[in-house]
Amino acid sequence: MTDTPWQGDACSLVDEFRAGRRSPKEELQATLSAIATSSLNCISFLDGDGALERAEHADVSLPFGGVPMAVKELDYVKGWPSTEASVPFADRKSEHTSTMVSRLIAAGANHFGLTTASEFGGVNVTRTVLNGVTRNPWDTTRTPGGSSGGGAAGVAGGLFTLGTGGDGGGSIRIPAGFTGLVGLKSTFGRIPRGPHVEYGNLTVTTGGMTRSVRDTARWFDVCNGHHASDPLSLPRVEGWENALGTVNVAGLRVAIVQDWDGAVLSPAMWNVLLEAADHLVASAGLRRIDGVNTELPRMGAAWSISGMIEIRAALGDMWPACADDLTPEMRAGLQLTEGRYGEAERTKIEARRAAVNLRMSQIFDEVDLVITATNPDIAFPAEGPLPNTFGGIKAGGANNGLLTFPCNLHGNPGISVPAGFVDGLPVGLQIIGPHFSEQILLELALRLERERPWPLVATGAPI
Repeated sequence: MTDTPWQGDACSLVDEFRAGRRSPKEELQATLSAIATSSLNCISFLDGDGALERAEHADVSLPFGGVPMAVKELDYVKGWPSTEASVPFADRKSEHTSTMVSRLIAAGANHFGLTTASEFGGVNVTRTVLNGVTRNPWDTTRTPGGSSGGGAAGVAGGLFTLGTGGDGGGSIRIPAGFTGLVGLKSTFGRIPRGPHVEYGNLTVTTGGMTRSVRDTARWFDVCNGHHASDPLSLPRVEGWENALGTVNVAGLRVAIVQDWDGAVLSPAMWNVLLEAADHLVASAGLRRIDGVNTELPRMGAAWSISGMIEIRAALGDMWPACADDLTPEMRAGLQLTEGRYGEAERTKIEARRAAVNLRMSQIFDEVDLVITATNPDIAFPAEGPLPNTFGGIKAGGANNGLLTFPCNLHGNPGISVPAGFVDGLPVGLQIIGPHFSEQILLELALRLERERPWPLVATGAPI
């Protein structure tokens, strides 16, 4: 009998199933037992009976055959809650299963429940009126980040080996950085968002919260490829996992940037990340290019206004009566932006997007890669609020998402890789490339993983 959930990566768990050393049913039972005693508050819904039935018939020959997988509560499973992590939608059920989740299920993953997220995916702390406070397994007084905070907490906390995520402004990379996981935000459209996709600001991609580079590569083997319900999705690319260790990166030009998008970083954290970046440059034979102008245009308030308009539309006539049921950030955002979105704001958004795209293209004319931080500091208190001081330096609340957002706006990939610790908390190194460069990013992440291995779960897991 398996008493403790698997503490390795998902690929090795599949190997255990195939060798007969563990069974999908026992693994799921261990997962459910660990969740029941966990202090992380990372699960918002469980389908234990359904998952146990699926485990009985798991096909372990499949890529993720029998592996327990939690689904972010902002994603969709038909018949399961579809709450947007928000009280006004507490009783709503999903009418469809997302394309990514459907592909993972077809690849053998056993979906057993939903993970907590920030309300509407709007902030990088997973603390809502609906679900309460989700905690970081490395220090339960700290946040795992957001919006994919529940998935990150559960995977890093040793409760389950796979969790889905989404990244519209850093929501895969930020929690991966705070919890010591691998988090790849892919090129826009790499994984389809169907079967019912509303594009909004054209920034959202989906992916996974994983413990290893090969888990991430296998995830994209399973999930990538065009689907007609998402006409902006990209053609399928084969061989992600098989290509690991074979991609030639020697000679690629790289800029190491402390103040990417004008961000202010904790000096202590940057010292750790810079040492890891220097190691990677030397080990991989990259060519460091200094003096590159990496300044980016700022989107300003127009961008946040447009995002709040989507939330306002979703709430419909429940607003403003539901105001007290929302988290402070969402409530304040809706109140601040009400009546401010019009032709002028729409024009500003498109002009600023064009300016960002031009600057990003100019940067990638000069270098092939940018290496920076994933977050401006270590994880902050789980209850919030968002910090405005980073390593003792005041920079304002907007500093929290500056490092990750450019990739969302431009649509290019970025990966967060564990790179060390500050005060016992993980810190993530972010490697950024131009469109369609994911396999280069995975190759560099693999090199760090092999040469500077990180713990796959938090100390004391399962937590």
